[in-house]
Amino acid sequence: MNTIQFFEAVARLSRLNLAAEELRVSPSAVSQQIKSLEEAIGVALFRRVKRRLVLTEAGELFYASSTQALGLIRNARSRVSRKQEYRSLVIRVAPSFGVRWLSPRIGGFVEAHPDFDIRVDATSELTDFDKENVDLEVRYGLEPPKGVNATPLITDQVMPFCHPKFAQDAALVGLNVTLGSARLIHTVKAQVTWQEWLERQDIDSVDSSHGLHFDRSSMSIRAAVDRLGVVLETATLAMPELQSGSLVPLAPHLGALCFPTYWLCCPPRHLNRRAVKAFANWIGEEAKEHESRKLRLLGSLGCEQYFDYKTDG
Repeated sequence: MNTIQFFEAVARLSRLNLAAEELRVSPSAVSQQIKSLEEAIGVALFRRVKRRLVLTEAGELFYASSTQALGLIRNARSRVSRKQEYRSLVIRVAPSFGVRWLSPRIGGFVEAHPDFDIRVDATSELTDFDKENVDLEVRYGLEPPKGVNATPLITDQVMPFCHPKFAQDAALVGLNVTLGSARLIHTVKAQVTWQEWLERQDIDSVDSSHGLHFDRSSMSIRAAVDRLGVVLETATLAMPELQSGSLVPLAPHLGALCFPTYWLCCPPRHLNRRAVKAFANWIGEEAKEHESRKLRLLGSLGCEQYFDYKTDG
């Protein structure tokens, strides 16, 4: 590479001393590089005309090709340098988590790291880190996935939520009567089902097979806000509605089923990247703050008992 750069400088400037000055080396060093190049190729690339070095016919051909090659290399180096200024970060999250939890918060991370290019894929598809260009994934589930570094982020508190009017009616006529007459709202991809919750509460008078079924928590929560029924959901995703008062726990005295449910996942090697490490630290702190505020909120709404979903009941 150095030899070609030396050749290009001499061919362009026609003098060894000028090329040496530009390259910040001695004229003898330039001369030696040109001699080595001519010996390797097997032809003369220059002829001396008075005090100038003029390209031979072979030199002209080599100069055209070497100039083009050096231009490509310089452009590639420039693109790489510009890319390094903007660190790319690809994050995959569950759709409802992305919309309801990550989206309202990610502006803080962007402001703290303006040199990052961020892409968020909201999908239920699990990531194959060996085949896909994904840096980090926030995965939903009871257990951390195998073969990756998995850090627990959030613990879910699952319980029935409803419009305040439903809760008032339940206080008057009783929980069983309310659930028997209310429409049950199901999130079909949720970890805890209505049937499981009813069995744990020893409620066998309610048919859990009917109601509204949605494949996204955000849709289920919206339906409950619109007074379409009672939803069994997580306080994590329903927290904005609990804060505003548009939803309340139907039976806070019964407590909540709890389990670690959101995991920050990636191959261990990804944690060596600056962008990945920065996002992992940021989302960890955001999750801690969220958990603290959520428990205070649930306590203020009368929910103070928490049961391990995997062992209790």
